[in-house]
Amino acid sequence: MLNQITFGTPTDKPPLLIAHGLFGSARNWGVIAKRLSEGRHVVAVDMRNHGKSEWFPTHTYDDLASDLAEVIAFHGGQMDVLGHSKGGKASMVLALLHPEKVARMVVADIAPTAYAHSQIHLIKAMESADLGQVERRADVAAQMGELDDSLKSFLLQSFGLKQKKWRLNLPTLASEMSAIVGFPAVPGRFEGDVLFLSGAQSDYVPRSARPKIKALFPNAKFAEIPGAGHWSHADKPREFEAAVRAYLNM
Repeated sequence: MLNQITFGTPTDKPPLLIAHGLFGSARNWGVIAKRLSEGRHVVAVDMRNHGKSEWFPTHTYDDLASDLAEVIAFHGGQMDVLGHSKGGKASMVLALLHPEKVARMVVADIAPTAYAHSQIHLIKAMESADLGQVERRADVAAQMGELDDSLKSFLLQSFGLKQKKWRLNLPTLASEMSAIVGFPAVPGRFEGDVLFLSGAQSDYVPRSARPKIKALFPNAKFAEIPGAGHWSHADKPREFEAAVRAYLNM
C-alpha cells in the first residue's frame, strides 16, 4: 500500500485523500493537509515511485488509480479526493473506474487530455548530478544545470541527503513519460460532483478542454485561483485551501 501521512481524526464528514503530482510527495502537501484537517480526517499519499512508497517498473494511470482505490478501501471504502496535476489525472481515472469510492473530487490544474510537453529534461537534470561527494542540497542544485531556482528547490524536496539518493524512481518515470503526459481511454463517466480548480495564470486547463471534461464528468464545475500558476497550492496556499474547503463543505 502507498505510504501515507494522516492529519486530524475521523468525523462525520468523508475523509479526504490527497494525491500529489509528478516529482512531488505527501510532505509537499503537509501545511494544506493540516489546515484542511480541521473538521475532517485527511490522508496524503506518496504515489508509487515517489517518496517512501514502493518502486515499480510501471507507472500508468490504471496503476495509480488502483493504488488510490486500495488506500480508500483501507479507510472505509469512500473518500473525497483532491489530486493535483498527475495526481489529478490519477484521481479522474479512479473516479471513472471506481465511482463508488469517490464522494466529491477536486482536480487541481489538469485536464483529462494528453499534453505535448515532456518532463524528461527534469529527469535528466536530476540524473546528471554526481551524488557521491555531495554534502549539502546546494551541492546537488549546482549540478542541475540552468533550471529555475524555485524548480530546483521543489525537486530537491525529493532528495535524501543522508542516503545521497533521489526518492524518485527516475528510470521508470522516464520510461513511462508518454503515459504520464497522456490520458488513457477510460469507459464510462463519473456522475458525482467535481471541481476543476485551476491557476488563473496556468494554461493546463484551456476552455477547449471543457467539452471533454463535461463528457466524462457531467457535474463538473470550474473555478480559478487569481494570480496562481500550475502550482496554485504553492503560489496561493490560503486561497487554494479556502476554495477546496468551501467546495467540499457545500
